[in-house]
Amino acid sequence: MMHYLLSYEIAADYFNRREVYRREHLQLAWAAADRGELVLGGVVGEPGESSLLLFWGDSPEVAIRFAEADPYVQHGLVAGWTVKPWLTVAGANCAKPIRYANE
Repeated sequence: MMHYLLSYEIAADYFNRREVYRREHLQLAWAAADRGELVLGGVVGEPGESSLLLFWGDSPEVAIRFAEADPYVQHGLVAGWTVKPWLTVAGANCAKPIRYANE
């Protein structure tokens, strides 16, 4: 199991158009969270400039499937997206804990 980071580049008119699709988007997100796939998700910056969603799974497919099903992507509120593996090594829920003894 590993973390995968889904990054959304939001369209220029994202905030003007998102309300129509927001309920469906958040239902999709909470369903993924309830299945243990989505760890965290949300907009980055103030005002928002992008979005990041952190997934947990066996492969990047969990994040890819989410993006492909997301109404924000389907209706052009997302100008582009990428999925990258994130090898987490520190923190309570990291994928591969690496600790060194205090010297």
